[in-house]
Amino acid sequence: MRKILVLLLSTGFILTSCVSKKQYAELEAKQKKTQDLLNTATVKLNACEADKAAANARITSLEERIAELRKDKEDLIKSSKDLTMLTQQGAINVEKSLESLKEKDLKISRLQDALNKKDSVTLALVTSLKKEVGLNDKDIEINVEKGVVFISLSDKMLFKSGSYQITPRAREILEKVAVVINGKPDFEALIEGHTDTVPYQSGVLLDNWDLSVKRSTSIVRALQELGVKPGQMIAAGRGEYVPLVSNDTAENRSINRRTKIYVLPKIDQFYKMIEDELETMSTEEGN
Repeated sequence: MRKILVLLLSTGFILTSCVSKKQYAELEAKQKKTQDLLNTATVKLNACEADKAAANARITSLEERIAELRKDKEDLIKSSKDLTMLTQQGAINVEKSLESLKEKDLKISRLQDALNKKDSVTLALVTSLKKEVGLNDKDIEINVEKGVVFISLSDKMLFKSGSYQITPRAREILEKVAVVINGKPDFEALIEGHTDTVPYQSGVLLDNWDLSVKRSTSIVRALQELGVKPGQMIAAGRGEYVPLVSNDTAENRSINRRTKIYVLPKIDQFYKMIEDELETMSTEEGN
């Protein structure tokens, strides 16, 4: 190390001796200027490197964004296709639903027509019964209950107390009822007997239920004698179990002792009427 230092000092001395002070100053100025230029170039180079790095980072970010946009575009195209398919299927489903609703509306309309026809027949039947039987007697009621025509006859007009033998007055009324039933061969007559709560204690019958059924069969036999077909009639007894009013007074018990004659279309024929309407509807739809 000491040798190198001695060598440098010697070299400097030699150069100093060989170059004039003026030339040396010029060389120092050039060196300083060159060093300044070098420093400036270095600063600019560093700035360019920084700009380059920033530009590369920006390029990378833009490339990633472009890739994301391309993926979004592909997803949107796929979603658009799926949505188109769903929209088309939805339109088909809506159309099917509308067709189904139309069919149901038509069926309901057909059934309503059938019910309207039944109601028209019911009204005509009530009118016929009121014309034949009349309404002058308070012990006779002709009305419609849940779409079914019925005649309610007080037992004091039909039977003597505790008896199931029909009175002459009852036979006069039943003759008129028979005329109406005979005029409706497609209808049935349900004869339904009712009693009060006073226990039945005479004869071979067991109780009021027996008595109510026996009174119904008495009326059925009387109507049969008046020409009504047995196949059109049904005998039924409800005993004391469907009262109109409380059985706490003699007047109320008299109200509860009654016989109701329901005149109604045969159930199978009514449903046949509905089925015919539905079959007609299906035929029209097929055409």
